[in-house]
Amino acid sequence: MKTMTVRDIWVAKKRLQELLPKTPLVSSPVLSEKTGVPVYLKLEQMQPTGAFKLRGAANMLASLEPQERARGVITFSTGNHGFAVAYAAAELGLRAVVCVSEHVPPTKIEALQASGAELHIEGESQDEAAEVCRRLQQEKGFILIPPFDHPEIIAGQGTIGLEILEELPEVKNVLAGLSGGGLLSGMGLALKETDPSIRISGLSVKKGAAMDDSIQAGTPVESPEHPTYADSLLGGIGLNNRYTLPMITRYVDERLRLSEESIARGMAFLYETHRFVVEGAAAVGVSALLDGAVQPEGPAVVVVTGNSIGVREHYQAVAPYLHS
Repeated sequence: MKTMTVRDIWVAKKRLQELLPKTPLVSSPVLSEKTGVPVYLKLEQMQPTGAFKLRGAANMLASLEPQERARGVITFSTGNHGFAVAYAAAELGLRAVVCVSEHVPPTKIEALQASGAELHIEGESQDEAAEVCRRLQQEKGFILIPPFDHPEIIAGQGTIGLEILEELPEVKNVLAGLSGGGLLSGMGLALKETDPSIRISGLSVKKGAAMDDSIQAGTPVESPEHPTYADSLLGGIGLNNRYTLPMITRYVDERLRLSEESIARGMAFLYETHRFVVEGAAAVGVSALLDGAVQPEGPAVVVVTGNSIGVREHYQAVAPYLHS
């Protein structure tokens, strides 16, 4: 098992600078007024695929040797990681197969079908889709690109932390969604190894928070999935998890679960105040600040992770919370 250091994230940053844009860090005056400290939004929905997942996928694919690239790649995903692998594979000229469960929303299925990747739909959960993925990998010889539990994936996501430190070195609090843990493992490594006093909040859904359940159990566990506005936060962490479970345990200071009403209010706030149409998983940091569940002590950054949601689904979620 590889021991990760901040050097891995700097290597990823150099590797990605030719492939991906640096995303904006913008002020949120209304959130700043509500919390009493400067609040900024890190706009990962501005990535070419609309989500932060592109960083990890592009980093891993770009790290492959020529003979590995020739075999093609395969992954399993609730959507955003699949988009990322498909996009990065197309940019690098690789064959890509994406395995998803039957519960992935139709909007994401349609987008994946249009991405150029080969789509395989099978299973009742992400864990079952992962089993299908590994079976096909062994049968066909593909290179597996896991969604989160791999050093190159974690390092790619960690480049967000480096960008935050470059623009806001005085940052005191960082909030983001917590699912498989790749995002907050990488960011935690970048931020906490720079300054252990930076406080990191990981936000999950009420039901189906596999990482939170696993940390409480002291070992990886499966968590039943339930319908949620933040479907990107669903999915298991893998019963053989090697990296993200210990890294989240080490680096994330608090883990909170949010109600569906809270998530929808966060989505509505981002639309009304900033005109951002984002998925529920992208709004959870804002939701936690609006609820007062997280009370930042200094400059805070909310990572707005992605915009993979249909217009109709977005309107249905936010309509009850829009001001007339």
